[in-house]
Amino acid sequence: MIGPGLVLAVLVGIVATATYVFVRGSVGARLPLLVLAAILGAGAGDSLGGRLGLDLFRLGDFRLPAAVVGAGLGIGFVSIVAALGPERGKP
Repeated sequence: MIGPGLVLAVLVGIVATATYVFVRGSVGARLPLLVLAAILGAGAGDSLGGRLGLDLFRLGDFRLPAAVVGAGLGIGFVSIVAALGPERGKP
């Protein structure tokens, strides 16, 4: 059975990625990496928030502010790595 924390992490990751794409515009082929990083970041943020006792706002056992920060860090990591890498399509 799938736990509610996993479902909420997926939802937070998708909403965070959609917000990033709305603000930035087109992200090209790295959209799947952004979604994956945001979902993993949301799950890690929730877990880290539980370890550190950050209970500002909770949905059951899910710490929403820590998950949003974790998703943002995951998106930021992928964006920075993509900006530092070589550009595609240039001969």
